[in-house]
Amino acid sequence: MAGQWVPRDHEELTAGWRLWLELGSSVWPRPDWDGTPDEAVRGLRDLVKACDEIASAAEGTEVAALGRSMYLAASWTCELWSGDTTALDDERMALLHGDLAGFADHALGVRRLLAEGGGWTSLTL
Repeated sequence: MAGQWVPRDHEELTAGWRLWLELGSSVWPRPDWDGTPDEAVRGLRDLVKACDEIASAAEGTEVAALGRSMYLAASWTCELWSGDTTALDDERMALLHGDLAGFADHALGVRRLLAEGGGWTSLTL
């Protein structure tokens, strides 16, 4: 992810920090995962909801745009796998993993951008 984010004020810095923290939560299936694609993307849906709430609260800032980019990065994966309760075979597992990894890469790029602009790059990404 190219670019640089510099918070305009304390409120945008706080919103950036909140987004950074949310993106640190795992998009991978939880330990109680039942093996279905629908349950695998539950964390992703929850994360996108949190990012949308942050973006709405930070309307008109770069943080809002970054938060909304999470929706764009996740929408295909969520639409494709949500509601799918069919057990995964090896091929579908690989596809699901690839979709989740693509989102995780985007989230990591946004976290790096926020950490650099917010001044907290010394924290573990």
